[in-house]
Amino acid sequence: MFLHLRLCGGEASERDRMSGEGRVVCVTGGAGFIASWLVKLLLLRGYTVKATVRDPKDPKKTEHLLALDGAKERLHLFKANLVEEGSFDGIIDGCGGVFHTASPVILSTSNPEADLLEPAVKGTLNVLKSCAKVPSIKRVVITSSMTTVMFNGKPLSPDVVVDETWFSDRAFCQEKKIWYAVSKTLAEDVAWKFAKENGIDLVTLHPGWVIGPFLQPTINLTLEVILNNINGAQIFPNENLRLVDVRDVANAHIQAFERPSASGRYCLVARVTHFSEVLEIVHEHYPTLGLPERCADDKPFVSKYEVSKEKVKTLGIDFIPVEVTLKDTIESLKDKGFLNI
Repeated sequence: MFLHLRLCGGEASERDRMSGEGRVVCVTGGAGFIASWLVKLLLLRGYTVKATVRDPKDPKKTEHLLALDGAKERLHLFKANLVEEGSFDGIIDGCGGVFHTASPVILSTSNPEADLLEPAVKGTLNVLKSCAKVPSIKRVVITSSMTTVMFNGKPLSPDVVVDETWFSDRAFCQEKKIWYAVSKTLAEDVAWKFAKENGIDLVTLHPGWVIGPFLQPTINLTLEVILNNINGAQIFPNENLRLVDVRDVANAHIQAFERPSASGRYCLVARVTHFSEVLEIVHEHYPTLGLPERCADDKPFVSKYEVSKEKVKTLGIDFIPVEVTLKDTIESLKDKGFLNI
C-alpha cells in the first residue's frame, strides 16, 4: 500500500517512470477529475500525452495540467467537440492508445437528450470512429461507470455480490429517470458493438463514486455531494456510496492499457459505505466539524452489498482505504478554499 500511495502521490519508481517512454496516447476530457490524475500519472511514466479540452484558452481547464511534471516537454492540449464527427481524427493520429474519459456527469436535467445522451453516446462513437482510422492504436480504454452495471431492479441485500457480469437495464433506468445511467449504458452498448465490428481492442472501467484529492481548481459533482453533506448540512441521506479513490481509478486506466491480458469490463469500488459511516470516519479525523446527525428519513438504513474486487485484482490494483481517501478529500477541499476548518 505504501508503494501504491507513493506512486499515486507522484514518486513513481524508475521502472514505472520509463514504462511509457516514447509512447504517445490521447486522453479525452483531459481537464476532468479522473482525467487530470490520469494525465499526471501518464506523464510521470514517461508518456507523451495529447489531451483534449473544450477550451484550451480557459486557464481553469488548463493551468493545473500545464503545471504537472513533464507537461512542458510531453503534454499537448487540443480543442475537440464530442458531438462533431472527425473532431478527434488529427489528435488521435499517431497515438498508440486512447483513454476516453470525456462524458457529462449530471444527475438532474430537464433535457436529458441534449445534456447527457447525445454527448455521451455520439461522443463515444466519434472517438471510436477516429480510432478505427489509426492503425497504430493498440487499445482503447473507456471510462464507464458502475451505473451501467447495477441498475436493473435486482434487490441489493447483504448477501449480494455485484460483479462484471451484471448489466443495467435501460428500460428500468428510463422508467426511474436515472438519465446519467441511461447515457452511460447506451454509450457502453455502442462502444462494444463498434469495437467488435471494427476490430478495436477495448477495455471499459466502471468506477463507483469517485472521491479523493483533486488537481483541477473547480469542484466536480461527486466531491460537491461530499462537501454539501459535511459543510453545514442538517440531515444526511439514507444512501450507500460505492466509494473509490480517484488515484486508484487513474492507475487502473494505465494498468488496463499496459497489461496485454486486460480485457472486458472492470468494476472499481473500494468499499460500499453508508452515508452514516462516511460521517463517522470524517468525525474521527475532524471532530470539530459540524456534521449532520439526523437521517433524512426514519426508515432503517438501506442494506449494504458487496462489489467484487476479484477481476480488478488482476490489474494489480490494491485499493487505497476509504479512511485515507476521505481524509485526503477533505484536506484537498480545505487547501483549495472550499472548506473552512
